[in-house]
Amino acid sequence: MYTIEIEAVTEFTPEVLELIQTTYSIIPEFEQGYASQEIAQRLLAGPALLLIARVEGEIAGFKLGYQTDDQVFYSWLGGVAPDFRGLGLAKSLLEYQERWATEQGYQRIEVKTRNCFPAMLKMLISSQYQITAMINDAQNHSQNKLHLQKQF
Repeated sequence: MYTIEIEAVTEFTPEVLELIQTTYSIIPEFEQGYASQEIAQRLLAGPALLLIARVEGEIAGFKLGYQTDDQVFYSWLGGVAPDFRGLGLAKSLLEYQERWATEQGYQRIEVKTRNCFPAMLKMLISSQYQITAMINDAQNHSQNKLHLQKQF
């Protein structure tokens, strides 16, 4: 059995923003990453939450989101490093984020994913998220962007 810890951060100091970049870089699906400036701009605009999952003390994954209006929390970025997949970390991070969002008074969580991430889509649907829109990529259907939300 592994020791798994989830750390929640709501204050975004320069050190935390650097931690986000480090954590973000361990997820291979994010090869086209966001610049530090864009991450900071989104997180410093209002309430936000960073969750860091550690396995035996090693960073294994993360989930990052922020408020888009008084009632909506947007689950923006997240992932689990390949060496730590299959341990239930993504589900644990999702459930933690949902608990936190409801405690903060949000009425729903919104999230976007793509067809090329079927494990994420399956996890969201099994957690009662509903597809609310799709942006079609006529060139490559695996890049269709799916919008989902969960009401509380």
